Amino acid sequence: MKQVDAADVPVMSEYPAQTYARNTVEVRGRVDGYIDKWLFHPGQEVHAGDVLYVLDLRPYEAAVAQAKGNLSQSEADLEFARKQVALLQAEANLAVMQANLVKAQQDNERLMPLVKSEAAAQQELDTAVAALRSGEANVRAAQANVDQTRLSTETQISSTAGRVDAQKAALRTAELNLEYATIRAPIGGLIGDTLVPVGGLVTANAPQPLTTIVPLDPIWVRFKVTESRYLSLKKNPTLLQSPLALILADASEFPQKGRIENTLNQVDPKTGTLELQASFPNPQHTLLPGQFGKVRVETELRRNVILVPQRAIQQLQSEQTVFTVNASNIVELRAITTDERVGEDWIVQQGLKPGDRVIVEGQLKVRPGARVAPTPWHASSRARTGAGG
Repeated sequence: MKQVDAADVPVMSEYPAQTYARNTVEVRGRVDGYIDKWLFHPGQEVHAGDVLYVLDLRPYEAAVAQAKGNLSQSEADLEFARKQVALLQAEANLAVMQANLVKAQQDNERLMPLVKSEAAAQQELDTAVAALRSGEANVRAAQANVDQTRLSTETQISSTAGRVDAQKAALRTAELNLEYATIRAPIGGLIGDTLVPVGGLVTANAPQPLTTIVPLDPIWVRFKVTESRYLSLKKNPTLLQSPLALILADASEFPQKGRIENTLNQVDPKTGTLELQASFPNPQHTLLPGQFGKVRVETELRRNVILVPQRAIQQLQSEQTVFTVNASNIVELRAITTDERVGEDWIVQQGLKPGDRVIVEGQLKVRPGARVAPTPWHASSRARTGAGG
């Protein structure tokens, strides 16, 4: 016998589900080359950064060496340009011309009073004036040469510096290509078979990948609920955040609990259902993508309802009945109306009230009006037999 009471009962629903991998990655080559080494086995677990393939490195090592040589030559040219040898020579020539001009000015200033006092010949003064004019012209020419040489030197420095930057970029590109010639796992997970064998050609724009990697932790599960069920879940957001149970194909329950992460953005008009997506921790990689099972989710919280074990209910055509025991320990037959099933119990809508005592076992040994000696029934006492259980 079990005394029934009103309680808040979570209603669990089960939906067909299938596992899948959310972030499956296709491994592709970034550079062209022939595979020298293949360093994994199909179905092996790999970690991010593990080496999967090694291409023929020699062309890329040669490209790096050439880029380093070009960069060294450009850096030497830049250093030479920065020393400004030609500009220093032009400035030295300007200094010589300026010194000659100063001497010509001094000679001219010394001869002018001597010619006025007829202490020196006019021809000497004319020669000094011509030398002065020549010196001035030479200084202007030397100054122009300095300006031109300075501009040319600055242009050469800028041009060579730009070439150095370009050579550095070329070296970096060559080094990246050399790195890409060793193909590594971008993520961790289970790796598939190789689609290109050792000696096969890898191209950066190949239509098919070299292999694929499937991440398994967490594993994702998709299932569909009816539109009405989804609306009821939305009315109680806490239900969408409640933990999920996953029932596997062998009827066992997966030990890890999952959570609903996403819902698709539209209802399927053909089926009237909406896809929900949940994630489950899968640290042991027990689950693989593509497995089928059932998701058990709390879809409703029924308040102040009465639960009766299924084994206590008798079904005769469309009528459901239970045996109850009154205060005088007399058996009575009650017609009831049930609603949803909760585990091994049924929610009773009509026919029982809190405090009623229901016979769970031994119904075949009792009849209405009989007096019994009831004993309490517990879920662990199913092996018991006898009237009034």
